Amino acid sequence: MSPKWTNVAVVGAGTIGLAWAALFAHAGLEVRVTDPRDDLDAAVDEALPMLAESIPGADVAALRSRITATDDLAKAVENAQLVQENGPERLEFKQQLFAEIARHAPADAVLASSSSGIVASAIAAELDEDVAARLLIAHPFNPPQVVPLVEIVPGATAEEVVQEAIAFYRDLGKTPVRIHEEVDGFVANRLQSALMRESISLVQQGVVSAEELDAVMKASLGGRYATIGPFESFHLGGGPGGIRHMMAHLGVGMADRWAELGRPELDDATITSLVEQTETAYGSGPDAYRERARLRDRKHNAINSALDGIEADPNATA
Repeated sequence: MSPKWTNVAVVGAGTIGLAWAALFAHAGLEVRVTDPRDDLDAAVDEALPMLAESIPGADVAALRSRITATDDLAKAVENAQLVQENGPERLEFKQQLFAEIARHAPADAVLASSSSGIVASAIAAELDEDVAARLLIAHPFNPPQVVPLVEIVPGATAEEVVQEAIAFYRDLGKTPVRIHEEVDGFVANRLQSALMRESISLVQQGVVSAEELDAVMKASLGGRYATIGPFESFHLGGGPGGIRHMMAHLGVGMADRWAELGRPELDDATITSLVEQTETAYGSGPDAYRERARLRDRKHNAINSALDGIEADPNATA
């Protein structure tokens, strides 16, 4: 980690903010977490054991020693080189919040939002140019302490700031991907939305249950896309002819199928059915959440570890 990045502030202590705080602390950074909630210290203490379980090599006491909780936003950001904002997904709220952050953070602090869909230029629309030049989106995929992706989406951001942010998240062990055009929802969530639309449609039609659809995904595309993406998948699927062969022979049929994809309405009946099927399959409530989340994180860390090992020695046999 570069000496420049020694103090970070996490604004918003929800699920994403607390996960960021744990990850930053594990990297040896001094972290100040701020949130107006009355139980902030207790929330940090309660979240850290489970977060530490999901970060290989993490220790709860060591994480807590680097995290300071405060309800004073100004105090939280006063020495921060990076501010990671995790507030509600409301444009006006984020605009006001970043205006307040900018008043108290150092003049060279990088201002990063974990927004899952609001673009940086909209958040920075009413900020001074020098502040807008330091603001960008650094959107993690949940859970941030486990899933490698961080989407780096600049607005009116200075190129130097973009590069510093990419280097920072890469040094954390993340996979930062620069998004070249601002688009609502960025890339990962748009892909997820497209997949979820067809998933809901298939369940709604009775083709499969929610649990069966998850089984199909885990036994096919889920594993495939953990190793290669859609374009490389098509390229390899075409054999020596690659994606050129696939498009020539299957492209027309694929395009025809697009017209048949579902457009489900999320009415009350559909939502009720989806909720009932999902809760029946995976449980509900705090205990079920903790059990399933721990299992998810263990599986994802196993995938991360396996891929890291293969990338370190790509010629090793399986």
